[in-house]
Parts: sequence; structure tokens; C-alpha cells
Amino acid sequence: MIWLIWRQHRKQVLFTLAALAALGALMVPTGLAMHAKYDSMGLAACRAALGGASMITQTDAVARCENLGHEFQQEFGGMVFVAILFVVLPVLVGVFFGAPLVAREVEQGTHRLVWTQGVTRLQWALAKFGLVGAMTAVLAIGYALGVSWWFRPLVSAGNGRLGYFSFDVQGIVPVAYTLFALALGVFAGTYWRKVLPAMGISLVGFAVVRIAVEVLARPRFLPAQNLTFAPAGGQTPNPGAGNWVMDVGVRNAAGDLVLPNAQLGPCPPDGCFDTVAGPGAQNWVQFQPGDRFWLFQGIEAGIFVLLAAVLVLFALHRVRTIA
Repeated sequence: MIWLIWRQHRKQVLFTLAALAALGALMVPTGLAMHAKYDSMGLAACRAALGGASMITQTDAVARCENLGHEFQQEFGGMVFVAILFVVLPVLVGVFFGAPLVAREVEQGTHRLVWTQGVTRLQWALAKFGLVGAMTAVLAIGYALGVSWWFRPLVSAGNGRLGYFSFDVQGIVPVAYTLFALALGVFAGTYWRKVLPAMGISLVGFAVVRIAVEVLARPRFLPAQNLTFAPAGGQTPNPGAGNWVMDVGVRNAAGDLVLPNAQLGPCPPDGCFDTVAGPGAQNWVQFQPGDRFWLFQGIEAGIFVLLAAVLVLFALHRVRTIA
């Protein structure tokens, strides 16, 4: 049974390995160049010196560190467009691996031949789901490790790992996304039983769930924290903390938000004057601390792994109803 499944899917695996090898041929030289430039510019030492506090005193060293980060982003910022491909890769697994897994067998009628050879539906489904799922997990882990290494300098020089897009291609969540995409494709194939509709549903379903979790759930995994600071106080948010800034504004002396999406300062020691904010205005920042990265990774990965497990159970149930 395992040998037969391997024979059926070996071309997909070989094509995937070839695609990953081509991707590696792009990632390795560009990744080495980014890491070398990041270290030679002194960004690693600069960021380490800033520490992890949310607020620090504005100094020439802090300004220099921010300028180095901008310089690095200007040189390698175009690589972000390459990284868009890494966001898309998990859904391709669901579309081209998951959706045809059962749907093609049913569409072509080959499942009946297997079931008449003393192999039960449950054995057949568990063997197919298990082998393809294991191969997918191994490939996804390798891909996630490579992308995390490649993307690290860009994230460190930018706004940190928790922000949109940066979070999605690092850590363990790419593996969870891939397993979810595969399970969704398998379930879609057991429900619609034709390859093209199953592929379309996999694509749309993955996009809807990913966007919903990213936009609606992730910002609420834990309550956001708030900072207020005087524009003339010499204190500034720490660019090295990697905080995910969710909202900013200016509050007046009574604490009311009067200037959304704006900040005052740096101001002279006698303070700033703004006709809307008035005297005593304070800058306000709402954020998720950068040190929550791995906690958020675990929460989001757990959500998608749980969804994948539920979809596999539904798919196993659907297999029992196939004529």
C-alpha cells in the first residue's frame, strides 16, 4: 500500500524538491549577502545595544541605529517582493497536493480497484493522508527554517518579527499553514469529488481563514499594551524592541485622543504647541510587545494545526460515504 501511494505521488514530490532547490539557489546567495551586509554595517551590535525596553532616551546612537536600518532597507527592501512567494507556497500545497489526493481517485474511479483488493476505506485513507502529510511536514519544516534564516536581517533592520507579513514567513507558523492547506484540500476533494472545484475551494477557503485569523484574531491573542510619553521628554519608543505598533495618536491633557495616526515631536524643552492638542499633549502608542513573538507563534500554529486535525477527521468521515 505504501509503495503504491509513493508511486502515485512521487512525481509531485520530485517536482516540489526541484522547485525548492531552485528557490534555494535564489535564497542562499541573497541571504548570505544580506547577513554579511547586516553585520558589516554594525547593525547587529547597534540593535543589541538598544536592548529590549519599550522606551529609551533619544540619543545620537539611537538616531544612528535608525539611519543604518533605513539604509539597509533601501538596499535590500526589494527582497520583500520575493518574500511574497513564501506567503503563497502553503496554499499551493493544498491546491496541488491536497485537493487531488482523493478527488482525482474518485473522478477517475481508481479508488474502487483499491477497495476490492482487501484494503478497507479507512486503511486506504489513513495510508494516503499519513504518507502525504508526513512528506509535506518534512518539506515544510525545511522550507520554514530556510526562510526564517533568509528573512532575519530584513526583519531585524525593520519593524520587528510581529508585524504583518514578517510574522507569516518565520518561526513555526509556515509549517502549520502548510498542514492546514493540505488538510483543507483533502477535505474539499472528499466533498466535491472533482479536482478543479476542490482546488478552487481550497484556494478560496485558505485565503479566507488566513485573513480572518491574521486581521481579527492575532491582534487579540493577548491584550495590547499602551504607552504615553511627552513629545519634549527626550524619551522615544525603542526601535530595537521589535514591538508590533498597532495604533498611534496624540492625546490631550484630559486623555482624549485628538490626533489619530499622528505623533508630536521631538520638541524643544519648553514643549510643543498644537492648536488641536493644546498644552500638556502626550504621544500615545498601542502595541504588542516584541517578546510575545514565540507565544503568538505557538497560539496561531495551534489554531491551524487544530483546524487541520478537524478537517482530516471530516475527510475520513466523508471517505466512508463515497460510492
